[in-house]
Amino acid sequence: MKKLNLLIIAAILILSATSAMAQSCCKKPAGNDMKALALNKSFKAAHEAPLPLNYTAQNGAMISFPVAGGKDGKAFFVPGDETTDKVLFVFHEWWGLNDYIKREAETCQKELGGHVAVYAIDLYDGKVAGTPDEAGKLAKALDDKRGEAIINGLLKKVGTGKKIATIGWCMGGSWSFTAARLAGKDASGCVMYYGFPDQDAAHLNALKTNVLYIYGLKDAYIKEDDVKSFGNKLIKMNRGFTLQSYDAVHAFANPSNPKYDEKSAGEAHVLSLAFLKGELSIQ
Repeated sequence: MKKLNLLIIAAILILSATSAMAQSCCKKPAGNDMKALALNKSFKAAHEAPLPLNYTAQNGAMISFPVAGGKDGKAFFVPGDETTDKVLFVFHEWWGLNDYIKREAETCQKELGGHVAVYAIDLYDGKVAGTPDEAGKLAKALDDKRGEAIINGLLKKVGTGKKIATIGWCMGGSWSFTAARLAGKDASGCVMYYGFPDQDAAHLNALKTNVLYIYGLKDAYIKEDDVKSFGNKLIKMNRGFTLQSYDAVHAFANPSNPKYDEKSAGEAHVLSLAFLKGELSIQ
């Protein structure tokens, strides 16, 4: 009888282990987890290699700043008025801080009237991807603690008592939210272009500003229900949340994307600028 019981227990343990292995191997990537999607073949296939761009910066330049616990962080800095207290953090897609993002940083600074100091933050420490495979590996390797340390390093450099807005696309949309959360009471507007909605209650509660979320209704990776759930949670916490949807695919606003939707991207850009001007109190 004792031997029989031992055999039954052993069989149960084997079945449990086999089931766990099957779930682990066959589980689909989480719909709102960038790291899970980073090496997903379908996701990579939807992100064609960026179109070539050789951009010469007009006013911006690379800078470095101390980061706690590691090497210095880097950002493409476009200065504003000397006395400005208005700051915009720009976050790149999974490609890295390439010329498209540098051009966007300068464009935003100019269109915001020159009254904003813009920092396009490099989360990859100098690495830039040219292919979907390279981008997937860089996104997968990005350590969340390192990313937050870079943001905190820049927040320390900028100083307290500033109005800090954030904007980002795809992976950068998620980091736009993270930066707004880390900025605390200094946060002044967060724009998320099809970023992964953070559902963590503590993170949502830490956010002290309003959010504009730009979404493509044909996005095969960001679930509309998750975006709406994210927004509803923020609204219940008395945060302002605006969801603007377009009949477009994921990454539709990226001009380096062969599937770039110029019309929808243009409309979203105008809306984003208006939102940022309102949050940063720019006339």
